[in-house]
Amino acid sequence: MAHASVASLMRTIESLLTFNSPMQSLTCDHREDFSALHEKISSLEVVVMNLEKNNVSGEMTDFEVEVKEVANIVEHTIQLRVTEVVLASDENLREKAHERLSDSLQQVAEDIDCIWKESTKIQDKGKQVSKESLVHDFSSSTDDILNVNNNMVGRDDQMKRLLEVLTTCYSGEPKVIPIVGMGGIGKTTLAKEVYNHGSILCRFDVRAWATVSQQHNVKEILLSLLQSMIKMYDTVKTKGEAELADMLQKSLKRKRYLIVLDDIWSCEVWDGVRRCFPTEDNGGNRILLTTRNDEVACYAGVENLSLRMSFMDQDESWSLFKSAAFSDEALPYEFETVGKQIADECHGLPLTIVVVAGLLKSKRAIDDWRSVAKDVKSFVTNDPDERCSHVLGLSYDHLTSDLKTCLLHFGIFPEDSEIPVKNLMRSWMAEGYLKLENDLEGRAEKCLQELVDRCLVLVCKKSLDGTKIRSCKVHDLIYDLCVREIQRENIFIMNDIVLDYSDSECDLPVCKKFNPLNA
Repeated sequence: MAHASVASLMRTIESLLTFNSPMQSLTCDHREDFSALHEKISSLEVVVMNLEKNNVSGEMTDFEVEVKEVANIVEHTIQLRVTEVVLASDENLREKAHERLSDSLQQVAEDIDCIWKESTKIQDKGKQVSKESLVHDFSSSTDDILNVNNNMVGRDDQMKRLLEVLTTCYSGEPKVIPIVGMGGIGKTTLAKEVYNHGSILCRFDVRAWATVSQQHNVKEILLSLLQSMIKMYDTVKTKGEAELADMLQKSLKRKRYLIVLDDIWSCEVWDGVRRCFPTEDNGGNRILLTTRNDEVACYAGVENLSLRMSFMDQDESWSLFKSAAFSDEALPYEFETVGKQIADECHGLPLTIVVVAGLLKSKRAIDDWRSVAKDVKSFVTNDPDERCSHVLGLSYDHLTSDLKTCLLHFGIFPEDSEIPVKNLMRSWMAEGYLKLENDLEGRAEKCLQELVDRCLVLVCKKSLDGTKIRSCKVHDLIYDLCVREIQRENIFIMNDIVLDYSDSECDLPVCKKFNPLNA
């Protein structure tokens, strides 16, 4: 709940104010600011406790969600700036670090003031903001990098076959259906399309989805699946793996279910979660896997039900490229000629097609298109993974310096994690990634939208009116690109703190991450 985040923030500030604390000597110049902030948060804590006490449903209101997010961000910012003071190696660096800490304390004080004013309005009205608006706000459908205008391009035959397999009755235990193919070929897109298909919604009592990724965690997988079926209280998240597995099995018992495990990399992961799924013979239960690994597909699935994703043909590739680059605009002949050449050079891999199309979306000079076509053609290899990596790198090279830095920041979050936009933008601003403007938040929103428009960032959730992005993520191949570039540009990870000691900024180590952000 929100109170836990506020209480954690209180403990952080109190540890900096304690006279016998080893940090006290480093932050004594800011003692007055910390004391004032402590007083504000102490008052806010009382309000939050009363709200939670009167909230009989046990579910978080909009205001509590906002308090929780702001408290987490404020705590992260304070830890970040204090860490810079600790790491300063000489008096000049220490002075700069203290200035950044002072500026940040003023900013977070303003954030807490805004929250306090909002709490006052709620108290004056004598009621809380309803939970219903929160549910609508955070449950808009996920946009996918390979979907254009909410319509999947191509793959009609594969989708038809998958729907047939999912809805046909078979005897025996739940049928496991693997979707196999290389990264960026559209496995997740196809899985999402059938997951939300009308015939699937009617057929299954329960649907649940979990993204697995390379750095898998069985407990997180179980929590993701449970989140689709039950109300998630904080107490559920504290349970052990065995308890969560038992909860999942009970939630699925005597129900016809569809489970999607997206991006499985090893047989061990499958062995870790398969025991949680009831094996009663009702002929209707299905488990859909997406994987790049043929061994996983053979181990977990039924051979004749496995679906191998093929590369797009020439017509499908051009259709996807055109939709991503031009939407509903009329297409001049000279652009069509060059565009078809570029689409062909992507060799039928959807991810590279939409990323290159996203790069060209804002370019309306034919010479720009010819230049990109030349760059794409210049890389000759028979390895599809290398081709994909080259095209993604090309798109990255065409970004402005601030967009490059903002994209690379995704590399410090856990792979495949859904990132709250507020956390992401605050982190961008705190790190000084954006050019100084009066409206930093507006600039951050524009940067994020540009990355989305270029098909480098996926939108996960939007606001109720569809105008604001609430959470986002990157495709795992884009994530790999971010990690490679971070390593190439001399950004090192030490004890969960990422420091940039590149020659161009050797005067001050820049702290990139203090703790992994909750995504």
